[in-house]
Amino acid sequence: MSRFRIVDTPIAGLKIVERSRQSDQRGFLARLFCAEELAPAGWSKPIAQINQTLTRRPGAVRGMHFQFPPHAEMKLVNCIRGEVWDVAVDLRRGSPTFLKWFGARLSAQNGQALLIPEGFAHGFQALMEDCELIYFHTCAYHAASEGALHPEEPRVAIQWPQAVAELSTRDRGHPMLSPAFQGILA
Repeated sequence: MSRFRIVDTPIAGLKIVERSRQSDQRGFLARLFCAEELAPAGWSKPIAQINQTLTRRPGAVRGMHFQFPPHAEMKLVNCIRGEVWDVAVDLRRGSPTFLKWFGARLSAQNGQALLIPEGFAHGFQALMEDCELIYFHTCAYHAASEGALHPEEPRVAIQWPQAVAELSTRDRGHPMLSPAFQGILA
């Protein structure tokens, strides 16, 4: 019996993962990750890094981050407390959905995760206080391969559910895309 239901999004390779919970009077058990069960959705590498974030204020945005090859990473993003608007932007050169974005509400309540392939920028907006996420990565962070785009990039035009209330100095400093940007090789 699979603990996951994989749902396609309008962007090829980007998936919503719905976790099933086994509940009883004590609470529940939910599987956050299983390489074997996620392989049909495209997860083919071992986990190289696991990160956890806590975002305190509603409206705060983290992102939009990615890594250039050969350190490109696939991510599985899980919200374990609160609720966020999780966004992935297709940066794959030649993709029919290049610079298109997809957003999903991830919450501790709905048990959904976003499976983000290589070649995507990722970020999220906290929709309530004290949102906590756990990310599984197929590649460890590599500073020289880091890339990012500004969360308010007009060519992408992400529709954040709330006004962007807070950005880190680092994220505010991410550049807007140049007209010559043609994507990254995934």
